[in-house]
Amino acid sequence: MAAQQHHKTKLRNINRLRIIGGEWRGRRLSFPDVAGLRPTPDRVRETLFNWLAPMIEGARCLDLYTGSGALGLEALSRGAASVVMVDSDATVIAHLHQHIATLHANGAQTAHADTLRYLQHPPSEGFDIVFLDPPFRKNLVAPCCELLERGGWLKPGARIYIETESDLPLSGLPPNWHITRSKKAGQVSYHLAQRAAETQALR
Repeated sequence: MAAQQHHKTKLRNINRLRIIGGEWRGRRLSFPDVAGLRPTPDRVRETLFNWLAPMIEGARCLDLYTGSGALGLEALSRGAASVVMVDSDATVIAHLHQHIATLHANGAQTAHADTLRYLQHPPSEGFDIVFLDPPFRKNLVAPCCELLERGGWLKPGARIYIETESDLPLSGLPPNWHITRSKKAGQVSYHLAQRAAETQALR
């Protein structure tokens, strides 16, 4: 009984984030107190979606290590056609289901899975935009990028957002990707990469 009460208390220990643009601008959503979960800060999201403004409308998006769902839900709010949000934590997925229902976010899907394993199974269709914000200090960026590139996850010209700790050099990207934008904010570095068109990638 005590264990059940502790679990309920832990679930009530939640934080909030704010959607900062688009249809759901100003909406505040909760996210669970899960170890390592750190929503992308408002000012970073604002900069990111300014970068993505020319291509977000109607985009098919993939949000890896989605956590709070801040990036995927922000993308939908700003006109993305769909987003698949992937996370290995059951509490995170349960909260995302609540948000999807509250917002009537018909374009949202969730996948309760380990990201590296998830990426080993090719999709039926590639994505226009991928958000990659893995836990820090786990060396997950390079293997995720490799799987995205060789697994058919990306359309030609796809954009890939990558968020890392600020002291980590960004390396190991596929040779047909190039960084178009890059900034730092506090302890975070964030980058926007673009995949070359197929004809360029084959050169």
